[in-house]
Amino acid sequence: MQTMSKHPTPQASSHAEGETPEPMSPPAGGSIALAAVGQAMTRMRLLIGRRFIGRMALKRMGTGLELSDIDAIGVIKRIGSQEEATVGLIAEQMRIDPSRGSRIVADLVRQGLLERAASQQDGRRSLLRVTAAGRDVVEQIEAIKRETITEATAGWSDEEIETFARLYMRFTEGLEAKFVRFEEDETR
Repeated sequence: MQTMSKHPTPQASSHAEGETPEPMSPPAGGSIALAAVGQAMTRMRLLIGRRFIGRMALKRMGTGLELSDIDAIGVIKRIGSQEEATVGLIAEQMRIDPSRGSRIVADLVRQGLLERAASQQDGRRSLLRVTAAGRDVVEQIEAIKRETITEATAGWSDEEIETFARLYMRFTEGLEAKFVRFEEDETR
């Protein structure tokens, strides 16, 4: 029989205080632990879909920015050192129409959070870079994210946090590899 850690199961935290959650039974051919991971993934997807960290950050920062603005800056920050960041690439990464990507970028340039530069590879192409003001916004959002993670892991030992970080990264890398294979299979 599989055992779970001393920490509450994902379902335990979704019930009102004092209520007893229904016991989790393993799916056919699976384990209770893997079922718990699946439930946690569903709950995390819902939290990510609600964009609560980004919304909370924007509210606390009091800027006129929108979630799509911080997404665009984040794309440039993430890919800028690996490849040239263009409006088209931002739109592709954000899975939005290029015209919408262009409007978001133009607004961020007007606000001084992004700047345009000529491509070293093709002078006709306009590249995007995060300005110092844009980096400040990213740093504020990252600080709020770290604060949120710190609050979510309050009471955890350093060893538990290190183990979780290592395993969560490994799990995410495994999912990303599966996603790449899935996308390759879809294009065949």
